[in-house]
Amino acid sequence: MTTYYHPDEHQACQAREQSLLSRLPTFIANAQRHSPYYQTLLADVNADSINSRAALAQLPITRKSDLITLQKRQPPLAGMNTSNGHVSRIFQSPGPIYDPESCQDDWWRMGQAFHAAGFVTGDLVQNCLSYHLTPGGFILDSGARACGCIVIPAGPGQTEQQLDIIEDLKPQGYCGTPSFLNILINKAKVQNRDISSLKKALVTGEALPKALRDEFTQVGINVLQAYASADVGLIGYESVADDGLIISENLIVEIVRPGSLEPVADGEIGEVVVTSFNADYPLIRFATGDLSAIKPGQSACGRSNMRIKGWLGRADQTTKVKGMFVHPEQIERVRLTTTYCPKVRLTVTQQDHQDKMHLQCEFDNTHNADIDTQLLVNQLSDSLKQLTKLNGSVELVALGDLPDDGKVIDDQRVIA
Repeated sequence: MTTYYHPDEHQACQAREQSLLSRLPTFIANAQRHSPYYQTLLADVNADSINSRAALAQLPITRKSDLITLQKRQPPLAGMNTSNGHVSRIFQSPGPIYDPESCQDDWWRMGQAFHAAGFVTGDLVQNCLSYHLTPGGFILDSGARACGCIVIPAGPGQTEQQLDIIEDLKPQGYCGTPSFLNILINKAKVQNRDISSLKKALVTGEALPKALRDEFTQVGINVLQAYASADVGLIGYESVADDGLIISENLIVEIVRPGSLEPVADGEIGEVVVTSFNADYPLIRFATGDLSAIKPGQSACGRSNMRIKGWLGRADQTTKVKGMFVHPEQIERVRLTTTYCPKVRLTVTQQDHQDKMHLQCEFDNTHNADIDTQLLVNQLSDSLKQLTKLNGSVELVALGDLPDDGKVIDDQRVIA
């Protein structure tokens, strides 16, 4: 029998819709009064008239990619947080984009995802997302603790120490990226380490290919995934493998034609746009840059909220590598660290379920024969790591070798 974290998870769809839409006018009016950003953006909007999806669809969209510029113009949060709300921490995500947190219990609403993935009171959970500057570790930490779990704040890397902890403490659960769980499993096999205590996992930050999920199942770990962002928190989560992502309660999600305000038909791929009823940091028609599509019907688990098909790519060239966003602006800043590369292109691939970054940089060897190319490659490699917080290989190519297609980031990973 299915148990629910939130009593609204199995309510009638029409009742949920009516409840959310009835809250919109008050929520928007509060944002207009207390958020400088929305005072300006929604200055001509009558909040009382925004009481339907059709009316909501007429409001302007705020794009995640615009936060970099907006926050530089009005630090730290572009005036989007409310004067009557609470902000206790500010994190930095790649971009950089700055993200707030109010230290309320489960502020990011991740408890729903952990509960649906089978985590229960008393479970010991090894959390392998970073706690350093980025909010990922804190997001998962708060959700696990909301379900009564005991959290080991392991963070990423340090695989030897991580395996020691698993052998010593025997945690029942893992949370983090699927690729790092795969690293731990493979290293444990090579070293004949016992990690058999791990029976469940909630993964996020990357796509979860079916082949990798099957490998986890073969070693006895039931893995479900959550779709979350640093600004919104939990957006969707699995309760049954490969059954779509159930939208989190207290959100209105639209699938919108990229570059427009217009919602697409059910089943059509478009950009995920979220309205989050967060009084501290209201997000009204917030475009995530992620592509997905509405999945028809309801989940087999009995949760009645709408589902989406999962992450189907990006509406812009921003991509996510090992759980970290990489923006075209960051790659351009890498290029500008030297005067010798007029064009660069970052290619993202996946080998053995591990993300790989490769930066190609056009270089005029004819007119720069006296340049130490290895020193230049090392300089670009260091800049890439400094600006993205990720390692990647660098290659110098001849002028004109890179395609003239406007792409700065070419994500070649296959989603399957």
